[in-house]
Amino acid sequence: MRKKTYLFAALYAALLLSGCGAAKSDYISAGMEQVKTLEYDSALESFAAAREAGEDERLVNRGEGLAYMGKTMYAEAAQAFESALSGSSGIVSALDYDINYYLATAYYKQGEKEKAIQVYDAIIGLLEDAEDAYYLRGVICTEEGRLEEAKADFDKVITLDPTGYDRLIEIYCVLDANGYGETGKEYLQAAMDSGTRNMTNYEKGRICYYLEDYENARTYLEKAREESGYEAVLFLGKTYETLGDNNYAISVYNTYLESGNQNAQVLNQLGLCRMKVGDYEGALTAFQTAMNIEDNGMLQTLKLNEIIAYEQLHDFQKASVLMKSYLGTYPDDQEAQREYIFLKTR
Repeated sequence: MRKKTYLFAALYAALLLSGCGAAKSDYISAGMEQVKTLEYDSALESFAAAREAGEDERLVNRGEGLAYMGKTMYAEAAQAFESALSGSSGIVSALDYDINYYLATAYYKQGEKEKAIQVYDAIIGLLEDAEDAYYLRGVICTEEGRLEEAKADFDKVITLDPTGYDRLIEIYCVLDANGYGETGKEYLQAAMDSGTRNMTNYEKGRICYYLEDYENARTYLEKAREESGYEAVLFLGKTYETLGDNNYAISVYNTYLESGNQNAQVLNQLGLCRMKVGDYEGALTAFQTAMNIEDNGMLQTLKLNEIIAYEQLHDFQKASVLMKSYLGTYPDDQEAQREYIFLKTR
């Protein structure tokens, strides 16, 4: 099982696709589209052309930082974001906050966690209700074993948004991934104990799932199935998987997909479940169907799962070819690097 990282994924994607409220010129717009489609070298060329054309230098630097992030060149990314911040007018704007979040991410990716924390400190110093900054600082403190500091930040997040149950579950996942699962469950149980009147059936079902109360999770998620779309379907299926009923879980995913819904996350989970029952061809079909969904938001996961399916089918040559391509796009995946070494011996 690959260790999950819960740090910046959702926030990073949201900021990346946002315009930050600033007008972009032609080359910058082109570069941002290329970043979105993972064409990072082309994006850097577009941003260089934007600089030559005299387009907004701060947005050029920001764009270059994003492209370098995509290329996993985090030192260069940090330098670009620092350059973007150096061009600030001195009046703190939404763009300044946006760039600072990216700068913290670049520091974090280089292993400079204290620098990342300092950025979050600065954001919080200027914006007391900066929920994301408290959360992300808490994540780093959790990873560093500074549990009391992390809890103080997470407590602040919950104070700022008492009914933010998605973020509450993210807090649990961070704590659990770093060996503090019982502390995470205390947060979840406190939410349930404080009353569920403001919770949807989906939210109650997810919390029960993570509390390992699978019978109640199943009850709530069955009710949420028609209310909450694919999210409820995912957790209902995973609940049945946990209860050992993989075949019924497959039927849950298929019922949703056969009703005309095409969702990459459901297809991915269907593929994983099919692998559990030894249906590797079916798993491969599910992963590849998901990859064909435009802007599916999880291409890296799907590509890796496709490789695993080929390995399970003992098609090591195909798996090796795909892994080489995968590492060309995601070179900082160290576990995949090790797997590629193994595949080349088969």
